[in-house]
Amino acid sequence: MAAVAVLGAASGCGVVAAAPRERVRAEVLAARRPAERRSESSDVARWPAVRRSASAGGAPFAVGERILRLVDHSRRIRLPGGRLVPRPVTTIVRYPALGPATGTDRTGAAPDRAAGPFGLVVFGHGFAVTPRPYAALLRAWTRAGFIVAAPIFPLENANAPGGPDEDDLVNQPRDMRFVISSLLGLSRRRGSLLQGMIDSRRIAVSGQSDGGETALFTAYVPGYRDLRVRAAVILSGAVLPHGPFRFPRGGPALLATQGTADTINPPRFTDRSFALARRPKFLLALLGAGHLPPYTTQQPQLSIVARVSVAFLRGYLDGERDAASRVRAAAHAPGIAALSADP
Repeated sequence: MAAVAVLGAASGCGVVAAAPRERVRAEVLAARRPAERRSESSDVARWPAVRRSASAGGAPFAVGERILRLVDHSRRIRLPGGRLVPRPVTTIVRYPALGPATGTDRTGAAPDRAAGPFGLVVFGHGFAVTPRPYAALLRAWTRAGFIVAAPIFPLENANAPGGPDEDDLVNQPRDMRFVISSLLGLSRRRGSLLQGMIDSRRIAVSGQSDGGETALFTAYVPGYRDLRVRAAVILSGAVLPHGPFRFPRGGPALLATQGTADTINPPRFTDRSFALARRPKFLLALLGAGHLPPYTTQQPQLSIVARVSVAFLRGYLDGERDAASRVRAAAHAPGIAALSADP
C-alpha cells in the first residue's frame, strides 16, 4: 500500500498540481486533429483485423495493426453504478510487415508479417486521451523494426466509463507489465499473430505525460519495476516519487524528452530525474515546445523525436554500434532541439 501512495503523490506533483484537469483536457483537444476526436471505443469496434502498409518512402517495413482485447482477470475495475468487472487492457499492436495483406487464415496468422524476432516497445498514453493521437510516432518505431504495443488504460482514457479518472494512474504500471507478459505469451504460442516475433531480451517502455510516469515507474521504481525492461523513452512525464529515491544500478537506459515551454509537466521534473538517473542517459530538450503537440502533430519536433528515439532504441535495445553518436546526430537541430548526454 505504501508504494501506491508514493505514485499517487508523484502524480499530483507532476500533473494535477501543475494544472487543473480541465486545462490538460483543453490542450489535449486543441492538439488533436478533427478526425482524431471521434471515440476511440468506436474505432476499436470498427477497425478490421488487417494489416496496413506504411506509406513513408524508403521505410524498411510496412506497418501491421491489430487490436488485442486483453483482460486481466486478476484485477477488477468498478463501473458507474458500482458493478465490478475484470480489468480490460485493450491494446493496439503495430508490427513490422512486408507489405499490404489480402487477409488472414483461421488462426489469425499474418502471412505478410516480417520475420522476427523484434524488440518490443510498450507505450502509455496521457491522461484523457487514447493512443490514437500518437499514431505517427508509434508507426515510425514500427517502420524502424519494433513491435509497438499501446494499451488503452481502462480508467484514464478519454472514453473511460464515468469519465477519465487520474487516480487510477497507480494501477497503470501493472497494466504495462500485464501487456508485456501477454505479448510474450503470444510470441510463444504456435499459430498466433505474433508467433516468434518478440525477443524477450529486448523490451522497452515508453509513454507521454501520465503514460510517461507509468513507464518511468515500470522501468525504475521498486514495487512497480519490471526487470524485463532494458530501455525507457519518457516523453514529458519524468516525475519521480517524493522523498529519497535512487535509480537502480544496471537499470534501463534512459531517453527523456521535454518541451521547455511545457506548463503541465514542467521541465524541472524531467531535469531532476535526469540528474539522478544513472548512465546511459539522454535528455532531448525541445526548445519552446509544449506538452502534447511535439509527440502528435507539431513539426519539425515530431520528426526530431521520432528519429532520436529510433536511434536510441536501435542502440540501447538492439545493440547497434556507436549508439551515442547516432543519437547525437539524430538530435542535431540548432534552435529547435538540444541534447544532453551521458552515455
